[in-house]
This record gives sequence, structure tokens and C-alpha cells, in this order.
Amino acid sequence: MSDIRNDLVDTIDRLAEEHGTREMREAAENGTWPARLWQAMEEIGLPRALLPEAAGGAELEFGDAMAALKATAAHALPVPLAETMLAGRMLAAAGLDVPEGPLTIVPGRPDDTLTPDRGLAHRMPWGADCGYAAAVSGDDIVMLLRRGEVVRTEPNLAREPRVTLRFERQHCVARATLAGARERLELEGALLRSVQMTGALGRILAYGVQYANERVQFGKPIGKFQAIQHMLAVLAGHAAASAAVTDAAVEASTEFPDAFLVAAAKARVGEAAGRSAEIVHQVHGAMGYTQEHNLHYSTRRLWAWRDEFGNESRWQRRLGREIAAAGAEALWPRIAGA
Repeated sequence: MSDIRNDLVDTIDRLAEEHGTREMREAAENGTWPARLWQAMEEIGLPRALLPEAAGGAELEFGDAMAALKATAAHALPVPLAETMLAGRMLAAAGLDVPEGPLTIVPGRPDDTLTPDRGLAHRMPWGADCGYAAAVSGDDIVMLLRRGEVVRTEPNLAREPRVTLRFERQHCVARATLAGARERLELEGALLRSVQMTGALGRILAYGVQYANERVQFGKPIGKFQAIQHMLAVLAGHAAASAAVTDAAVEASTEFPDAFLVAAAKARVGEAAGRSAEIVHQVHGAMGYTQEHNLHYSTRRLWAWRDEFGNESRWQRRLGREIAAAGAEALWPRIAGA
């Protein structure tokens, strides 16, 4: 790990310790914008870290920025950092100016009716809290949209805001052509959610090991029982496999997302999310289901994020189609090359 990456992760750990209080988390889940936490992130340049210097960014290496995103997810910090990074990356790639402040994206759901003139955008992450959003019309038009009219608010399982907004012509501030824009938005969104889920998986593994060493039953820590050891070993395997494939996807996606590896990452991490959350709640027993324990902040995010930008079944089907189209002789070189 590079010195820059270590410093970033350490800084985020300090931010989480200072600002990631239970009161702040509960307030955020009830609709209060975590202003102090976001300001602290802006002061270290994290939301614009991926942007070029000419656009007011730090031009950070993609892998370093993703390590920072993973750390914020490990702490379950309730801010749209992934969405701001993704929106900025899309807008910059299209040659559009990137506004200051938190940004979001229009995920591009089948029920959206959005065009450059008007329409509805469903379940936008943090849609009512961000002044601007990046959206794609058709396959190749990237739009910068000013915040529209809130039609409906529907938080996800993690109680993160998901908002339906109505846009009119005046909300479209700028637009530009970017070849493959819709594909890029989908792939990069899936990659960033995979990075976030690996952060949450690492955190629930740490919670599980800690609880197993502290909880005493029949005169000894439950972590001494073989059944618990086996469960934690399975959880550790899921976390390690998820981190490995996601790291490979990040490394290959510096300039443009690698479709094969992103699909593999989202499929593998999505599968791990469901099984790992089940295991860690079993290890914690009744304690893991209480509001007082921090475990639910991570497991609810895993359950929510695994479905966003396509669940594991969707990406497994895509992998199958790509492998079948390339032919049997291409499979092993593709896997070995990854």
C-alpha cells in the first residue's frame, strides 16, 4: 500500500472517530444532512480527488481514491461520496464543468422517462441533498442537471435517501456527447458499489471476530468452539475473495471500466454480501439484531448495495453471455490474464 493510500485511510479513520457518532448516524437516517462530516471530507479534497487539477481536483490515482472510498464504507459513513466521485468522473469524461458540493447520479432505471427536456428519474441516491446530478440520455448524451422537484422519497434498507425527482428543460444546465456513456455509468456504478461492499465485508468480519473472542459461554469464549471458527472462516473467505476480484477490477479500470472484471466483482461481492451478513448475525446471536450494536449499519448497507447497479444474478448472466460469445478457447486466457 502506498504512503498516500495509508495517509488517506488513516485520515478517514480519524474523521470517522470525530464525526461518526451514533447521534449523527441516527440523524442522517432520519433525513438530516451530515454537514460537518461532509465539510471535513471537502477540507481534505476527497469528493474531488479523482478530478484533474484543471477542474479543481487532486488528480489522485484511481486505486488510492478507491481505497479511501472503501474506508468510508467500512465506517458506514452516511454521505454520497461514491455518487459524487462517479458524477464527477462522468462529467469530466464528457468535457463538462463539475460543480462544487455533493453530487449525485441518475442510476438509469427502466421506469425512468428522462430526456434533455423533461422526465422523471427514480430512486436517485441523495437526490434531495445534492445540488446537481449527472445523467445519461439515450446511450451517449451526458447531462448536468440542476436539482429537480422532489416527487417521492423512498430510503433504501440502509436508510440512505433514494428520491424520485421531476426534471424540466430549465434543469438541464449542460450536455455533451460521450461514446458509450450509459454503459460506462452502469459499469462504474457497479464497480464503486463493489468497492463499498468490500469495505463493509471487512468491517463485519472484524465485528464477528471481536464478538467471538469476547462472548463467553460454558466458561470460554465462543470463538473457541469449532462451529463458530468454521463460520468465521467461511466469512473470511468471502471477504478475501471479494477484495481480490474487486482490487483486480479497480486496477484494470483506471481510465475506463473493464467490463469483464467489473461484472465478476459485482457478481462475487453481491453473492458474498448475502451469505456473510447471514453468518455474522448468526455469530452475534440476538445481540446482532439490536439497534444498540453497530453491526446493522454495515449489514443493512450490504443488503441495499448488492441490488444497486444490478444484483449478482444480473452480472452473472452478463459474464455467461460474454464467455459464450468469446468461445471456449478464450476462457482460460481471460481468467489467467485477469
